[in-house]
Amino acid sequence: MQRLSEIKALLAERGLSPRKRFGQNFLHDHNLLRRLVDASNVGPGDLVLEVGPGTGTLTEAILERGGDVIAVEIDDGLADLMASRFGDRITLVRGDCLGRGRSLSGSVVEAIGGRPFRLLANLPYQIASPLMVELLFEDHGCIGQCVTIQNEVADRLLAAPGSSAWGPLSILVQCSSDVERIATLGPGCFWPPPKVTSAMVRITPQRRPALDLRSFATFITKLFSTRRKQLGGVVGIACVRAAGIEPTQRCERLDIDSLERLYRAVRDTEAC
Repeated sequence: MQRLSEIKALLAERGLSPRKRFGQNFLHDHNLLRRLVDASNVGPGDLVLEVGPGTGTLTEAILERGGDVIAVEIDDGLADLMASRFGDRITLVRGDCLGRGRSLSGSVVEAIGGRPFRLLANLPYQIASPLMVELLFEDHGCIGQCVTIQNEVADRLLAAPGSSAWGPLSILVQCSSDVERIATLGPGCFWPPPKVTSAMVRITPQRRPALDLRSFATFITKLFSTRRKQLGGVVGIACVRAAGIEPTQRCERLDIDSLERLYRAVRDTEAC
């Protein structure tokens, strides 16, 4: 794996430097990088989607395990660097991993080619949540995610009902997946150091909910915009009681099963 001095040298040779616009903070702690790869369980022949590979430190570790890497890089300079370093050892996709409507870009879908794959990446913070949710919402064949993200986002992914972090992201991920925190990372693990703490998490799909996730997401997002109001006044007393919930309850106190029942009760009422 690359040392920090090697990362800086690779960039300097090409006149490149970390770009805040793309959320470029290079993880250089080898122990943590290995921990992330170990948690992914990637092995020979496994397809791996890496978004924001930077100078290829994590890419090297994945290739050492025998993984087939699709590296998606939006920065032209870093994409050229990746092409020069790895050549045909990886599939390089130049551009944004997300297209219109925050769906997976056509170039990435084409590169995946219908194969099962894992997302394994130190994600740029600004795309982390939409990308993770997209891979859970749509049947792209993602069988797991091991990612480095902002610690605040990890807290939301792992939140429990009634906590301040409990909200749409927690619910939408947990309704179909198991979420685990692998490690917490201080700013010094990166160059340049970000102003926030980071976390590594593993998301493992467990079941496909018997409901329309996008419709459920719209419902949950709207419901939590009034999270402190009593549910009877938000969706109607009849709907709340039909879901077996007290009208005086607030959505921020409900677990996933209760929220799914409430969604179905509201949906059935609107269909009448």
